[in-house]
Amino acid sequence: MFRFVFTVVIFFSYFQVAAEEVVVRESKNFEIEGGKIFTIQSKILGRKYDIYIKTPSGYSERKNTGKIYPVLYLNDGPYTFKVAAGIAHLKSMDKSIMVGIAFAHGENGQFSRVRDLTPVLDPSWKRYKTGGAPEYLRFIEDEVIPFVEENYRASSSRRILVGQSLGGSFGAWVLLTKPELFSSYILTSPSLWYKNEIIFDLEEAYSRTHTSLNANVYLATGALETTENDRVRNDMVSGHRKFVARLRSRKLQDFHLEDEIVSGADHYSTFPVGLAKGLRWIYQDRWGML
Repeated sequence: MFRFVFTVVIFFSYFQVAAEEVVVRESKNFEIEGGKIFTIQSKILGRKYDIYIKTPSGYSERKNTGKIYPVLYLNDGPYTFKVAAGIAHLKSMDKSIMVGIAFAHGENGQFSRVRDLTPVLDPSWKRYKTGGAPEYLRFIEDEVIPFVEENYRASSSRRILVGQSLGGSFGAWVLLTKPELFSSYILTSPSLWYKNEIIFDLEEAYSRTHTSLNANVYLATGALETTENDRVRNDMVSGHRKFVARLRSRKLQDFHLEDEIVSGADHYSTFPVGLAKGLRWIYQDRWGML
């Protein structure tokens, strides 16, 4: 069972809330119901990664033994998986198997994610290694997805890729280079500025040779993610609008795009809002599951 440990610093032994006595205790564990942690030794990458997996409520009930479930694949698992599991506490959002991919064992999380989520080498990044996304995607396609689909009643036609920040731009890159691997994408605050906005070159190349793109894409960026409001180097809002305009101008068949500039949200608060709204859009408007 997937566990988290929280430590509560006690200032008083008891609090009075609504005329009721509440006892505060320290260091209590709680479990994410249906959650497990697996470790995959990747032959492709030569590194170990923890994989967090949560099944929906009712998954193990006899009446559901023949039911196949959509799967949510989340990068930056130590953060995104916990948010997704919290959102899935609501019954209407608890529709999919959730898979969080953590960082490489023994590595700083930021170093691991920058390498794995960037599609091409960028020599201007002096502190971090970049350009590992092609091999990382092979790891997901050839090792993570087969593990999930061999061990769970997981749909191969309803895979959702979720990414935030560099994970969002990674998802945009997957959409334009191997769109068939996932049927739907929820991308929040995507770093479309990476390597001089190379994602727009990839979009141009895709559009020259394709007239369709069979995917549902929900894209969200915080309204405060501008250079003047969010103290970021790149205007994420402008990148978002440029990317959305470019995609819509192609009039691609079988392509469904929903986007939002989230009012009052910055780079650190857009993900929970975008994930919840993106899931609702996919479940309700695209799949008719709500």
